[in-house]
Amino acid sequence: MSLLLELFLAAMLVGGGIFALVGSYGLLRLPQPMQRLHAPTKATTIGVGAALLVSALDMVPQGSISWQELLITVFLLLTAPISALFLAKTLLMRNEDPASLPDPGTGTPWATLEDDRSDG
Repeated sequence: MSLLLELFLAAMLVGGGIFALVGSYGLLRLPQPMQRLHAPTKATTIGVGAALLVSALDMVPQGSISWQELLITVFLLLTAPISALFLAKTLLMRNEDPASLPDPGTGTPWATLEDDRSDG
């Protein structure tokens, strides 16, 4: 394997490890459930995705790529936001106090929370 490719893959692996570490730390340290949801779905997904990508590209000098690992990476990047959406909606439907939720940043309340409150 060429030295340049090895250095690139090593840097990508270290960067992915840093992302995973920051995501895990955020999961432990953030105070509110909606904030804790953000850390693993963003930073940890990038960290694991980088590790899988490095593992898939490690076979490039032999003339092949591990397609299974690339498919796992794509699946991970597609499903993590969807699962985060379902977890957030579940949290909102649990009759969470609106004052305890972070500001959505749109100037309006959370849409799911507003629909749930108007029904009952």
